[in-house]
Amino acid sequence: MSLNTIFDLDGTLVETEQVWRDARREFVLAHGGRWRDDAQTTMIGMRTAEWAAFIHESLGVALPTGKIARLVVDDVVTRLKSVPILPGAPAALERTSREFRLGLATSAARPVAETVLANTGWAKYFEVVVSADDVARGKPAPDVYLRALELMHANTERTVAVEDSTNGIRSANAAGLPTIAIPNREFPPSPDALALAASVIPDLNALSVSLVKSLVRAETP
Repeated sequence: MSLNTIFDLDGTLVETEQVWRDARREFVLAHGGRWRDDAQTTMIGMRTAEWAAFIHESLGVALPTGKIARLVVDDVVTRLKSVPILPGAPAALERTSREFRLGLATSAARPVAETVLANTGWAKYFEVVVSADDVARGKPAPDVYLRALELMHANTERTVAVEDSTNGIRSANAAGLPTIAIPNREFPPSPDALALAASVIPDLNALSVSLVKSLVRAETP
């Protein structure tokens, strides 16, 4: 049975959490809302419907949630004409794809994920791409990882997750996956979430094939 690696996208392969923050903050302030310093951290991992409801209910934007989601996602897609790729990401995908089957489990709206993959040429690396909008609950619930495992016909004993955030690490852990954490520098995971990771590395350059293999449990008979 093959070995598998499931990557997060925002903050793990591309430095887009700041893009989301800027787009959401500017939208909230332009539409009469109140931005909070913890707003972006709170929304990391949420499904589109969840963060749109948060903007409406907690940040005070009176527009319908569907319109909030559409306008913010459209803005993010426009901003990602130039994708802020994290150092080491292309090489990490290239070397891991030679050894493992790869999946993508992202909280990003599907149009955003597809824009990133199209503009980077990374779609070729991933057997499956699951957006949190495809499942019932966003991160930190395990749904997005469980769906990726299902589509890949993979199991937790042969699969490792790669994550950067509190909610992402919690999501992968709840799905039963050993997780490699690469802490996001601007939105670092909480210490208690980081303690759930099987390994913590400084950046994607440190994501080696040998590390992934060391975390995969022996195949059960």
